[in-house]
Amino acid sequence: MEEFAAASGISRPTVSKYFQDPASVRPATRMRIEDALERLEYRPNIYAINQNRRLTKNIGIVVPLLADPFFGKIARTIEDLCGGAGFRPILLSSNGEREREIENLETLRSLKPAGALIAPLGRMSDRQAVAEFAAEVPTVLFDSNFPGVGAAFVGLDVEASVRLMVEYLCASGEPPCLFEMADPPNPNARRRRAAYEAAMGALGHAPMVIPVAGKGWNFEEIGHREGTALLTRKALPSETVLCSNDRLAIGFLAAAYQRGLRVGIGDGCAMRVAGIDDHPFARYTCPSLTTIAQDYDRIAASSVDALLAAVEDTESAGVREELTFEGRMVLRASA
Repeated sequence: MEEFAAASGISRPTVSKYFQDPASVRPATRMRIEDALERLEYRPNIYAINQNRRLTKNIGIVVPLLADPFFGKIARTIEDLCGGAGFRPILLSSNGEREREIENLETLRSLKPAGALIAPLGRMSDRQAVAEFAAEVPTVLFDSNFPGVGAAFVGLDVEASVRLMVEYLCASGEPPCLFEMADPPNPNARRRRAAYEAAMGALGHAPMVIPVAGKGWNFEEIGHREGTALLTRKALPSETVLCSNDRLAIGFLAAAYQRGLRVGIGDGCAMRVAGIDDHPFARYTCPSLTTIAQDYDRIAASSVDALLAAVEDTESAGVREELTFEGRMVLRASA
């Protein structure tokens, strides 16, 4: 900025005043500065300016996998809401990797964000690293909860949502088995299994859990491969299959199609398949997928509201909120 001031013939304090608020300088001075900006092709480093002031308007957003349309959709909504509130969103993806998630937290530290919205990897996360970051920077977790970490958690009411689906499937046909990964990357899967077992027990049915092999975030591939193996061996204990998430269900539906099995309700249908999340592609599978819809917009808006409250109110440090929302049943052709 000093070099720009010298080259433009305008004092350094006046240039600094302009960058803080262009309307604060006289119109003639503003025109001289803007002409010089164009002529010298100068662009101020806003991040450096804010770091020097020890105050930024940056909001970090960290998701496990941006290639997953579920996180992509929520992240886009959060970006829009942060921008509308006058903040600059910085979106980072952990790509399903523990080391990348840690790097993302370090990157945000270097930018001195006003706050951060983080959907942790879950079981693959370095929880201590997330907790230490949240102790330094106002942080709200969404999707995956680490109890006691951050100012708030916002996500799905897993117990109520899974119970809603199990009750529907039991009332409308054969009780469902649960198709899940034996070693899931996300802790929500364990909670979904526990909720399934509780709901089945409450209805007087024995839970039928089918844990399948597979690691990482390639859910469709795992659902297709393991679904094919089960269908080939005719090893399913029920003709109704509840998948732990929609991405597993998408792979399972492809396996059923390739095995020549018709999925849905009515004459000629061999089985029913349902999922959880209302993944953006769920309505476009064949048949379209019956699922429990997470309220993307409400989760995103509540996450941003909770973070802005934490950024503005340092007095409430230590009081942690947990906001969960029951999912909505979406009935489609698969069940």
